[in-house]
Amino acid sequence: MAEIRDELLEELLKEYKNPEDLLGKSGIFKELQKRLLEKAMQGELTNHLGYDKNGKKVSDNTRNGSSPKKLKTEQGIIEIETPRDRDGSFEPQIIKKRQNRFSGFDDKIISMYSRGMTVRDIQGHLLDMYNIEISPDFISDVTDKVVEDVLEWQNRQLESIYPVIFMDAIFVKAKDNGHIISKAVYFALGIGMNGSKELLGMWIAREEGAKFWLNIITELKNRGIKDVFIACVDGLKGFPEAIHSIFPKTEVQVCIVHILRQSLRYVNWKDKKAVALNLKKIYTAANEEAAKNELEAFDNIWAKKYPRIADIWRRNWTVITPFMAYPPEIRKVIYTTNAIESMNRSLRKVTKNRGLFPNDEAILKLLYLAMKLASRKWTMPFRNWGQVLSQFAVMFEDRVPSEYL
Repeated sequence: MAEIRDELLEELLKEYKNPEDLLGKSGIFKELQKRLLEKAMQGELTNHLGYDKNGKKVSDNTRNGSSPKKLKTEQGIIEIETPRDRDGSFEPQIIKKRQNRFSGFDDKIISMYSRGMTVRDIQGHLLDMYNIEISPDFISDVTDKVVEDVLEWQNRQLESIYPVIFMDAIFVKAKDNGHIISKAVYFALGIGMNGSKELLGMWIAREEGAKFWLNIITELKNRGIKDVFIACVDGLKGFPEAIHSIFPKTEVQVCIVHILRQSLRYVNWKDKKAVALNLKKIYTAANEEAAKNELEAFDNIWAKKYPRIADIWRRNWTVITPFMAYPPEIRKVIYTTNAIESMNRSLRKVTKNRGLFPNDEAILKLLYLAMKLASRKWTMPFRNWGQVLSQFAVMFEDRVPSEYL
C-alpha cells in the first residue's frame, strides 16, 4: 500500500475546524471519495484504451466524455462522473455499470435486518444517519441476496459424529395461501466432537410433528452424519421412534428445559425464581431415588398453590429418569439453557418486530441472518470439554474416534 504523506494530509486539512468539515454532508472525506473514485475510473479507461488522455492513439476507440451517476455511500449520496469511450466497450471495475451503492452499504442493511429491524426502521435509520432515502424494494433487493447463502448453508456437508443434538421448534405468524397461520420453524443444534455448537439446519412446516422430524433426521444423515450419541427432544409423540429408525444406537432424552418451561407456565412471575430453584434440586439430584425425594419435597412446598407442576414431572418421569444415569459432566451439556434456550431467545428477539411474514423465504432469510449473528459468540467449546469427552468414551465405548481421546 502506498504511503500517504503528512504534507498531503496537512493540505487537505488546512481548512478543518470541526468534525462537520471532515465527515459532514459537504465534508472533505466525501469530496475526497468522489475525486478518488473518478480518478480511479479515469485510470481504468486509460488502461482500457492503451494511451493517456493527451497521448498518441493506438486504436479508433477514444474517450467520449462522461455521464453523471448518483452513488449511495456511508457518507450519503455522492454524485460522480463516469467516463465513457466511443464504442461503449469500457466497463469500470471500481464502480460497475448499474451499481448504485458503494463500500459496505449492503452490509449495513443486512446487519440491521439481522437484528430484527423492520424495513421502515431501516429506511428511517439510513435517512437520519446518511441522508439517504431508499425504497422497500431496494432493501428487499439487498437482503434477497442472502437466499443463495441460505440454500448453500442448508445443503452443506456435516461432520460424521455429533455427541449431542438438540431438536426444537419455534412458531411464527405467516401468510399461507391467503390465510394467516402459525408455522413451525424446526431447528437442529449440534454439539460437535470439538465441543462447539453448530446450527445444522432450519426447516419450515405448517405444524410440528414426528413425521416431519423423520424427514429432517433423514436429511441430516444424507448430509454426512453417521452417529449421534444423545438426542435431546421435546415430549412430542413418535419423536423417539423417528430418531431410532435412522440412528438406532442414539439415546433419546426428553429435554429437561422443555419440562421446566411447561412447569413454569403455570407459575406467577413473583414465584418463578423460587419454583425454578426448587425444581433444580430434582434434575441435579445424584440419582433417581434422590430425585424422587426432591420431587416429594417440592410437592410439599408448592402443592397447594401449583398442584399441576408435580403431576407434570410424575407423568414424564420415565422419560426424565435417563437423565439421572448420566455423569454430571454430560448432564451439564444436555441440560444447559445456553444451548437451545439462548438460541430461541435470539430468534424470538428478531421475530417479535415482525407481525407477519409474507412467505417461507422471508422467514428463513431473517432467521438465518439472526443465527449467523448469534453464532459469532459460539467460538469456545463447552467448559471442561475434555472431561465431557472422556465420559462419552466410557459410556459409548468405541464410538468415540481415537483422535479425540
